[in-house]
Amino acid sequence: MSSTEAVETTGPAGPAGLADSARELAEGTTTSTEQVSAALRRIEASQPVLNAFRHLRADAALVEAAEADRRLAAGERLPLLGVPVAVKDDTDVAGMPTHFGCDGDLPVAAADSEAVRRLRAAGAVIVGKTNSCELGQWPFTEGRAFGATRNPWHTGHTPGGSSGGSAAAVAAGLVPAALGSDGAGSVRIPAAWTHLVGIKPQRGRISGHPHRDFQGLTVNGPLARTVADAALLLDAVAGTHPADPHRPPPVDASAAARRDPGRLRVAIAWRPPFTFTGSEPHPDVRRAVTALAETLARLGHDVEEARPRYGLIGLGFVPRATAGIAELAARHPDPALLDPRTRSALRTGTRLGGRVVRAAREREVRQHHRIGAFFRTSRTGTGHSGYDVLLTPTTALPPPPIGRFDGLSAWRTDLAMTEACPYAWPWNVLGWPGINVPAGFTGAGLPVGAQLLGPSRSEERLISLAAQLEADRRWYELRPPAVAAAPGAR
Repeated sequence: MSSTEAVETTGPAGPAGLADSARELAEGTTTSTEQVSAALRRIEASQPVLNAFRHLRADAALVEAAEADRRLAAGERLPLLGVPVAVKDDTDVAGMPTHFGCDGDLPVAAADSEAVRRLRAAGAVIVGKTNSCELGQWPFTEGRAFGATRNPWHTGHTPGGSSGGSAAAVAAGLVPAALGSDGAGSVRIPAAWTHLVGIKPQRGRISGHPHRDFQGLTVNGPLARTVADAALLLDAVAGTHPADPHRPPPVDASAAARRDPGRLRVAIAWRPPFTFTGSEPHPDVRRAVTALAETLARLGHDVEEARPRYGLIGLGFVPRATAGIAELAARHPDPALLDPRTRSALRTGTRLGGRVVRAAREREVRQHHRIGAFFRTSRTGTGHSGYDVLLTPTTALPPPPIGRFDGLSAWRTDLAMTEACPYAWPWNVLGWPGINVPAGFTGAGLPVGAQLLGPSRSEERLISLAAQLEADRRWYELRPPAVAAAPGAR
């Protein structure tokens, strides 16, 4: 598909977004049964090609939709009452297995996760669970347990990972929004590669209970076509469980999406933290992110190139990531069914557990201080203050072809994914928020994205800035060609 073909898909075609779906239900211009039935038809029709879903809840979702219609008719109003959404298959839904990309027979969950409980409390109807790569390790969504999830912009390419199923489902208009999780960019990377808004919130903003958080690296986050939709989903699921170790104060993401960000100091950084690959952004990625920076300057922000002092932040990431994978892999009932690369990570994580992981976690305080200085008032005598926002590419490369990582060893897979995605993971080490926004397309019509990154608890500022960009660039008007042919589109 060419970039010209991408532009030709502009227009109002496709299902309504999350906020519009909720509004239509509240106004009575449609019903939950109609919305959920249409979503299920779109999913079933797309599944042979996109393969976005691991599990569907067709019968249960229709029962819940009928109940939502009764509640709506009785005058009840909730933020998402009756709206169909999807969740990633690392998230417990009562009565369904949580495979998290793995093969084999796993027990069904006895109860909803805290995030799903909150979604239900907001009135949402969960239509199914979306595909993830095995234990969320890779920036592609492929595996022997389920095959390959494909990018609706070009089905020969990956939608990214590990929340690739959620991203493909939203980008293709199968559901208006979906929940993913981000432990090294797993919301932001697929959002970049499918032309979506993806929010990685502050650590602890959305509860991961009852699952562990990959040694503090992982947090759930929304994927949607607009900032307002992503903010609405964030507000619906945000909040903690009594057992959660991190409890940030609440934010009002939807209000932030309606607020002018004011004039901000924005740093654009091209060099990622040190990796063995020496990654540089692809020319089309650099062109797209440069154009986004120019838009920020035109909107009145002060934009300049800068280099954050990342230090050896990777020393805090590798032990924590592999230990987190090891914790999950060790609980699989049949480890022989796991990908050989997962078994390699299990061995590495077991070796690096304990004292090495504790030391990596202890480094975080120094990392917060060093990188936080980039944002604080710090340039004494110059009249400058620290930056408000850091802008970087979300990925160095456009979405790779399906099968790009097939047959690679664990080490070569790590090198290849680091070459493609060197920018996202440091913010998981820090636990701070970041947002992917669509930046444009390559000459071949493949989507690429840019990250808006901030210091601790800066979601509202980032959301306001993303909404301002969206109002100017109107990226939500672009849809992949598959949407126009999807059954139930309107």
